[in-house]
Amino acid sequence: MSSTTIESKPREQWTGQTGFILSAIGSAVGLGNIWRFPGVAYENGGGAFLVPYLVALLTAGIPILLLDYAVGHRYRGSAPTAFRRVKRWLEPLGWFQVLISFVIAVYYAAVVAWALSFFVFSFDLRWGDDPAGFFTGSYLQLADVGGADPWVTLDFVPGVLVPLVLVWLAAIGVLAAGVAKGLERANVIFIPLLVVGFGILVVRSLTLPGATDGLDALFTPNWAALGDANVWIAAYAQIFFSLSVAFGIMITYSSYRRRRANLTSPGLVVAFGNSSFEILAGIGVFSALGFLAHQQSVAVGELEGLTGPILSFVTFPTIVSQMPAGPLFGCLFFGSLAIAGFTSFISILQVVSAALQEKFGLSRRQAPVLVGAVAAVLSIVGMGTTTGLIALDTIDNWANNIGIVASAVVTCILLVWVLRRAPLLRRHLNEVSTTQVGSWWYVCVGVVVPLVLGFMLVSRIVSLAAEGYEGYATWYLAVFGWGMIGLLVVGAFVFAGIRWRVDPDVFEPWPVLDGTGGVTDGRRTAVGDAADAGKEERR
Repeated sequence: MSSTTIESKPREQWTGQTGFILSAIGSAVGLGNIWRFPGVAYENGGGAFLVPYLVALLTAGIPILLLDYAVGHRYRGSAPTAFRRVKRWLEPLGWFQVLISFVIAVYYAAVVAWALSFFVFSFDLRWGDDPAGFFTGSYLQLADVGGADPWVTLDFVPGVLVPLVLVWLAAIGVLAAGVAKGLERANVIFIPLLVVGFGILVVRSLTLPGATDGLDALFTPNWAALGDANVWIAAYAQIFFSLSVAFGIMITYSSYRRRRANLTSPGLVVAFGNSSFEILAGIGVFSALGFLAHQQSVAVGELEGLTGPILSFVTFPTIVSQMPAGPLFGCLFFGSLAIAGFTSFISILQVVSAALQEKFGLSRRQAPVLVGAVAAVLSIVGMGTTTGLIALDTIDNWANNIGIVASAVVTCILLVWVLRRAPLLRRHLNEVSTTQVGSWWYVCVGVVVPLVLGFMLVSRIVSLAAEGYEGYATWYLAVFGWGMIGLLVVGAFVFAGIRWRVDPDVFEPWPVLDGTGGVTDGRRTAVGDAADAGKEERR
């Protein structure tokens, strides 16, 4: 079979910078912005937390975001394609990121489905006087695992199954429409809608009795917390997990930008836009929590469920039930949650779809249908049952805290220290961008990110190995936690070993950079490792 070059086919592109920025923000702004940041900030120094948060944004978040942009834009492909074009043996790293995205998509869809369900439930406040019992009992029908009870069941929950199928159908439809007509159009519609809807909710929350107590609890600084290393680690973790970096999304998204496209300025807009929404979410959430504390005549700190799914699906329904015009604001909250989750979800799924499209020569419609069909079946079987919440909690913990963090550490070490590609990637960013990247970037991606994230990774591995997780059975964690990570590693090498249906190695990088960091006229062809004679690829 004769090889076909990927570059011979026009690559899909964003229609312009605005579409790319909104899509990148749509990916970054997700469930964690609403249900994770407020609680993390509150538990780690309140207002003082903004200091390490800003430091983490500038020294880790933005640098690694720009690293992803540079790799994707210069090498014009999904994660496996781009990493292979950097160096042939890096392809498994790209597939590891793709498989992480696949796993996350499988369970992320379930949370979006929950948000859709609660959007509908908001009209009649269906959770009644016991939101906790309704969420885990009537809605999820959570099995009481342990002892003789099974940890894995095939007892499907219709209330979860129906919205889950709808989420998958919608996502497949968006991806099949393509980058401009699907992904971009969805984000251009949803992101402004999200900002307006959530903004209305925040304004209303600020007018509730007790709102100032909630804001005081969130923003009153505990400066002593800055002396705690764990607070700084929490800040880096929050930034890292909220920017959609190191698992293929931003590499894939930046590959759809035109050759002559500004990268650094939009990167700053995305990073600060994401952080601004997190602070907005903190204001809205803690204003509402202050109202709930006022209604119950307790301090904000005495409330339970200040972060994670419990905040969204137990604490917030409790607040909505006691608010004037509760159904309206319940719809606003869960509608915002569903939109934020869906825009992130389709970006995660696009990572997998783009990789398979390039590897196996699939069309832009075939790839999402194939990926969506397989992932949807796994999602329904794994997350649509009475043990779905436990599976989701376990897989999410290992995929994020082990898989994504390990991917970021390995990526930085290989690109910066082993292959010495940081100067080339920095020159690429500076050549196509208006805002120039200084030498500080080397320190951030080569030292700060590997050290901080490496510490997080080792600490988490030691903790999970010694203490387990949430009291779950050891065998269960071995299979759905450690076993899942092991399967991703093996799968990465298996996919890398499969023959490409199109030739990724015949490729023309642009701009062609000379040894001084300037730009030379003309184009150069780099053919995998065989073209390592090219000066740019040797440096």
